[in-house]
Amino acid sequence: MKKTQVEISWDWPAPFVYETKVEPQHIDDFQHTNNVVYLTWMAKAAWEHSKALGLDFDRYAALNRGMVVRRHELEYLAASRQGDPVLIGTWITANDGRLRLRRRFQMVNGETGETLLRGLTDFVCINVKTGRATRMPAEFVTTYSLTAHVENDI
Repeated sequence: MKKTQVEISWDWPAPFVYETKVEPQHIDDFQHTNNVVYLTWMAKAAWEHSKALGLDFDRYAALNRGMVVRRHELEYLAASRQGDPVLIGTWITANDGRLRLRRRFQMVNGETGETLLRGLTDFVCINVKTGRATRMPAEFVTTYSLTAHVENDI
C-alpha cells in the first residue's frame, strides 16, 4: 500500500525542494538531528538549486565568479528523528544585481507536514581566483532571479 503524501504548507509558492532522510549519523545525544546537520542540508539544497539553474562549479570557474556564504540564520522549530523524511524548500528572495543574494529555507517533516526549521543565507559574489568580493556577472543577475517576494529582504 502506497503512503499518502501529506499536504505541505510552504511559506511561499513553488519552492525548489531537496529531499533527504535523517540517517543514524545525523543523530546527537538528545536522539534528534544535530543542529549542524540542518545547516549542511541548507547548503546542499542551495547548491542543488544552483546546479538545476545551470550554475554549477564548472560554470563558476568559467566565469571566474561564485556565490559564497556571508551569513546564516536558523530558527529551529521542531525536532526530527532517525528515519524521518525531510523536505527542504528554498527560494531566492533577494538579489541586488551587484554583490548580494539571499536565500530562504523551510524544512518540513515529509510525513507530518510539520515545519522543522526556517532559515536564511546571505551570499556575496566573489572572484574565484582571488576570493575577493566582486560584481556579479549578468548571468548571475538573470539566473538567480527572485523566486519569492519577501518584504524588506536585502
